Amino acid sequence: MAGAAAEDRRLATVVATWQERPVLVVGDAMLDEWRFAESERLCREAPAPVLTLRRRISAAGGAANTAVNVAALGGRAVLVAPVGADVAGDELHDCLDRAGVWDRTVSQPGRPTPVKRRMLAGNQILLREDSGGPGDGLDSDGVAHMLTALHCATEELRAVAAGHPLTLVVCDYGLGALPAAVRAWLVDNRDRFGTVALDAHDLADWRGLNPTVVTPSFAEATRLLARAAAGFAHTERSAVPSGDVHLDHPAEADGPSELMVGAAPGGTGEGAPGSPHPTSGAPTAEATGGPAGPTGEPTPGEERVALTGDGLSVTGTGVTVSATAGEGVDRAVLARSRLSELRAHTGADVVAVTLDTEGAVVGGADGEPRRSHSTPVPASHAVGAGDAYLAAMTLALAADAGLATAAQLAQLAATITVVDTGTCVCRREDLLGALGTGGDEGGHPALVGAGELAALVDEHRQAGRSVVFTNGCFDVLHPGHVRYLTQARALGDLLIVAVNSDGSVRRLKGPDRPVNPVEDRTALLAALACVDHVVVFEEDSPTGLIEAVRPDVYVKGGDYPPEMVPEAPLVRRLGGQVHTLGYVPDRSTSAIIDRIRAQTVGPSVGEGRPA
Repeated sequence: MAGAAAEDRRLATVVATWQERPVLVVGDAMLDEWRFAESERLCREAPAPVLTLRRRISAAGGAANTAVNVAALGGRAVLVAPVGADVAGDELHDCLDRAGVWDRTVSQPGRPTPVKRRMLAGNQILLREDSGGPGDGLDSDGVAHMLTALHCATEELRAVAAGHPLTLVVCDYGLGALPAAVRAWLVDNRDRFGTVALDAHDLADWRGLNPTVVTPSFAEATRLLARAAAGFAHTERSAVPSGDVHLDHPAEADGPSELMVGAAPGGTGEGAPGSPHPTSGAPTAEATGGPAGPTGEPTPGEERVALTGDGLSVTGTGVTVSATAGEGVDRAVLARSRLSELRAHTGADVVAVTLDTEGAVVGGADGEPRRSHSTPVPASHAVGAGDAYLAAMTLALAADAGLATAAQLAQLAATITVVDTGTCVCRREDLLGALGTGGDEGGHPALVGAGELAALVDEHRQAGRSVVFTNGCFDVLHPGHVRYLTQARALGDLLIVAVNSDGSVRRLKGPDRPVNPVEDRTALLAALACVDHVVVFEEDSPTGLIEAVRPDVYVKGGDYPPEMVPEAPLVRRLGGQVHTLGYVPDRSTSAIIDRIRAQTVGPSVGEGRPA
């Protein structure tokens, strides 16, 4: 139990560190409309239910819902997307405003806002009506306005980033918001963003972006592999039997021995070159004069990929994935065995293949797959859960969390949103609540974000509590730290500890520090009984936090007088006192690290070590 609690605190630290991270979301925004009805009889004209509308809900969908999730999780979200000058567009703007998303959408008169309308009875989806699609692409003026909005939004975020690298999330659902010119701008400006996340129905359209993470569904990942193989077969026909493309596993792969895909657009199919697709009837690339390989929009048949009942194969019109490795092989095993190829084809550092109610399979450069699981729920509960997954994964990677940590938080964010019918949004407080992070007697969490600290302190002051504040790297927690923090806590009613981020420690201490990442350092501090709240700061000085907290007592470690503390004039100007507390002799972090390093460096060959 203690280990689980420590792990939850570590994860909660990451959630605290991504507070106010600047994130630009661009792509296909849409409106989700939910109509809840009751049905008590059939109509006379046909064996169809008569529905009585009781309630209607509108929510942001697509790229807009991803931006809403980023904001709800504590990031600073800016959305750039084309939105129609219509009633649905007005409702979408209202959804963004309520969620605190910076609405930098581009109005497109004459182009309808994409809408997904769902009719439900007894929480069962009876039908869905979609409007707006790829046929409603941007005209030249719309493209120009999108490019201007992207440039302005990027500069706007840079102005408020407070030293944080910018983050980009691309949501391409093939509805026309991201034509070639917009994609080219994003590729050309890739170096302006530290973390780039891509969620695209057709990943082949994004060559050159080199995203940090891609989050394809199993069908999207399969389609990309099919097209890549078909493109290879186009140039190596003599080596591949007509009608099937074989992607041989690397020798070390764990999973099925073969992935078989039916002919895809741009590849070889049954019959002569240029003949229609053998299953969908769509013309091949040769027939249309287009290039071979994984390019262009998917055919309708390629969207239909389903798991067969035996769990051993996946079949669909246009794409067939066969596995014969034996009992227990499933989509997760298939995805796991293809992670390295997906990384190569997308240029991504991380690939997260989402398996809807079965969780996800995640792989990075270390070659070690991560498997996460979810709880099966009705389909009406899971709409938009992928947006929550994408938002949490992106924020965690932007906060320099490890891949395993990012995968855990992303899956948790998706899982806790699927409790009811509607478009899924994961809120920061819900995520922290699921982690069970500890708090004081007022129910406040031990790990907090810089943006919420001032309001939290106001609550404590209204309750009559005096605030003690200190800061440091706390790289290797030792008895000197514990005694120092215990003494500091005795100077007031609660103690707030501000911890330097990993980047701040590197600037202050050198490239070989910190020894422990910030999530580990803050988790240990939050576990101490004498510490009430822990907050992470990116700057080299805590002056910004001091101004926000206005501490009654500011404590600094050292044997020098308070007058020598650099922050002393600011603290006193704000009405606080300054105290310095001495360290325990021979209990400094640097001394401990030096001793460890000395013990790991053994004698040389000439000093007695066997050659």
